[in-house]
Amino acid sequence: MPSLRVACVIPTYNGRRDLERLLDSLLHQNAVFDTLIVDSSSTDGTGELAQARCANVLVIDSKDFNHGGTRQMMVERFPDYDVYVYLTQDAYLEQSDAIANILLPFADPKVAAVCGRQLPHKDANLLAQHARLFNYPPVSRIKTLADADSLGIKTPFMSNSFAAYRREALLAVGGFPRHVILSEDMYVAAKMLLDGWKVAYEGSAVCRHSHNYSLVEEFRRYFDIGVFQCREAWIYDSFGGIAGEGMRYVKSELAYIGPRRWWWWPMSIVRNALKLLAYKLSRQEKRLPTRWKKRLGMYKRYWDSPYA
Repeated sequence: MPSLRVACVIPTYNGRRDLERLLDSLLHQNAVFDTLIVDSSSTDGTGELAQARCANVLVIDSKDFNHGGTRQMMVERFPDYDVYVYLTQDAYLEQSDAIANILLPFADPKVAAVCGRQLPHKDANLLAQHARLFNYPPVSRIKTLADADSLGIKTPFMSNSFAAYRREALLAVGGFPRHVILSEDMYVAAKMLLDGWKVAYEGSAVCRHSHNYSLVEEFRRYFDIGVFQCREAWIYDSFGGIAGEGMRYVKSELAYIGPRRWWWWPMSIVRNALKLLAYKLSRQEKRLPTRWKKRLGMYKRYWDSPYA
C-alpha cells in the first residue's frame, strides 16, 4: 500500500481531562499522522490544552458546531491529506497499532471508510459493556451494497468516535452532511455504498469508548436518533429497517445479564421501553413545537439551526 497522508481530527468541547487522556494515547501510536483539533470555544481549559499540545488547532463558536458540518469543515480547511481519522474526545487508544490498523483496509482502493472497534471504558456499567460488545465484534469485514440483503441497516454502520475516511470518496459523495442532527457517519457511509464504494469494519483497530447514560439521557439520545431516521428515510429504504435489529439487541442484552445478575433486568426492560417510546415520539416530531423538541432531545442547539 502506498504511503498515505493521514490526519487525526478531534472535535472538542469542555473535555480537558478526556482530551489529555486521548492525546497521551496518540503519543504511543506507531503510525505517522498529523493531529488536528477543532475546539468549540471551551471554557474549562480544553482549548488551552489543545494549543499547548497540538500545532493545528482551530477555534469556532460553540453555536456554529454541527456534527457533520464541523467535520467537513476540517476536510476543507486541511485538504492535503488522503485519509482523515476522526476521534471523539472521550475515546482513547490502548494499543499502539490502533491507527495503523484502521488504515489497513485502505489497501483496497475501493474502500471509502473504515470503522474501528470500540471496547467499553473500564468504569462502564453492565448495559454499557453489552452495547459495545454487541455492536463492535472482533471480526473484521469489508461491506458493499450487495450485503444489504443479509446485513440490513448494519451495512452502513459507522461511528464518529473512531473511524477513518478516504478524502477522494468523501468528495465524491459531497462530504459530511451539514443538515443532520447526528449520525453523520452513517449518512456518509450510506452515500458511499450507494455510489459503489466499499466500507470496512476493522476489528483489530481498537479504542476505548462508552457511555453510562442515565434513563433521561438514553431517552433523549434515542429521540434524536429517531429524528434522524425519520428525516433520512432513504437510508432505511435502501438498507432495511431496524425493527428486527432492535429485538435482537434486547434478547442479547438479557442473555448477557443472565440469571445471576437478575437485578439488572428491570433496568434493562425500562431502558429499552424508553428507547422505544422515544423512537415512537420522534416519528411525530414535525408536529411538535420546537421548545418540546429541545426538551425531548439531547442535541438542543440543532433546533436553532437553519436545518432544523
